Amino acid sequence: MKVKNICCIGAGYVGGPTMAVIALKCPDISITVVDSNSDKIDAWNGPLDQLPVYDPGLANVVKKVRGKNLFFSKEIDNAIDKAEMIFLAVNTPTKTEGDGAGMAADLRYIEACAKDIARVARNDKIVVEKSTLPVRTAEKIKEILDANQHNVHFEVLSNPEFLAEGTAIEDLFKSDRVLIGGDSSEAGERAVKSLVDIYTKWIPKEKILTTNVWSSELAKLASNAMLSQRISSINSLSALCEKTEANINDLSQAIGMDHRIGPYFLKVSPGFGGSCFQKDILNLVYLCKHYGLNEVAEYWHQVVKINDYQKKRFAKKIISELGNSLNKKQIGILGWAFKPNTNDSRESASIYVAKQLLDAGASINIYDPMVSEERIYSDLNFIHDDPLPNDRITISKEFSNMISNIDVAAILTDWDEFIEFDWKAFINKSNSEIRIFDGRNILEKQLKDYTNYYNL
Repeated sequence: MKVKNICCIGAGYVGGPTMAVIALKCPDISITVVDSNSDKIDAWNGPLDQLPVYDPGLANVVKKVRGKNLFFSKEIDNAIDKAEMIFLAVNTPTKTEGDGAGMAADLRYIEACAKDIARVARNDKIVVEKSTLPVRTAEKIKEILDANQHNVHFEVLSNPEFLAEGTAIEDLFKSDRVLIGGDSSEAGERAVKSLVDIYTKWIPKEKILTTNVWSSELAKLASNAMLSQRISSINSLSALCEKTEANINDLSQAIGMDHRIGPYFLKVSPGFGGSCFQKDILNLVYLCKHYGLNEVAEYWHQVVKINDYQKKRFAKKIISELGNSLNKKQIGILGWAFKPNTNDSRESASIYVAKQLLDAGASINIYDPMVSEERIYSDLNFIHDDPLPNDRITISKEFSNMISNIDVAAILTDWDEFIEFDWKAFINKSNSEIRIFDGRNILEKQLKDYTNYYNL
């Protein structure tokens, strides 16, 4: 099938950047991104410096293709109707109720998309799973699609994203690999070829791996689980280093120089966040339990438990060093995004650390260069059981103002401006006795001799 029109359902961190790059590399294909959230579509059509997703280089790509062969629309049915290929890039959060609550993926949005496609489609379509989904989800999607009343044939492909927020555009331009799973039938192979032909416009063919659908679906969960495991492993060792006076940065370097292990994802932190790691591991745990693999489930569940422990350990370290008395203490939360170069704060360690500090009676002052004030309050309201103590919460828009008004700095996101800030000069100039808790170990070289400096 020659693909001339693509529809992408979902205008978030995956759909928006992915479609922007495909539009840039495939000028002969018209791409329409749709979403049920009209505010999000308005933002994509608005000023380039106010796009709903922040990622370095994204605005520049959107500028080149928006209005030419990339469109953001609220007319979902129309986009589905004219497309030969439809990407599903909607959210798949962890279920909060029913069977599998707290672990299994909530597929209601995926299923709703499939129902919409089945209702609207009048000609054959290739449906591409872009969202991270449990293995064998394609089977359920195919059942919904095949129940249509219009004698339409659908092929369902799995094409999981392997993007890291903050480097998404770079990852799309220079992918380590592109994974495409499809049916082994003649029609399935044709559908796979249609998608391969799109990616080969800029990705070397040897980096495009084709598999069956089930392998492709499981690959994303497995990759995130393995990466998360490394983070939790090094964080667990940081706790041991603290007790034995070993240096976690030295340890990370020594481990990373082993060619069998390598240096990646061995950076200590207050815990991993983002929309994928925890959600995907819990999904994997649920799948293992579903198939009776209880020991395997417990093994992977431990990765999440260590991650939760690390967040609590960092907050407890602050509380303990302040003598368990946080009243009248202004604690600065430096960074709210779960990592630098993104405005995504989902499952950020900052949220959980802030809650523990508030519960201990602290006043907090939050600064992040990209996460909006509205989003910060939304995150806090979501996790806080009682009404927020707004009289103890300040959100600053300028780092320079914030740093002058706090007693304690808790660094939770390794933004460049925190690394590049001359902390020694600030301390000397202001005669400050600010306590600095470095959750990312980014200031060790600069402040290792400073009495009030604490790292992980």
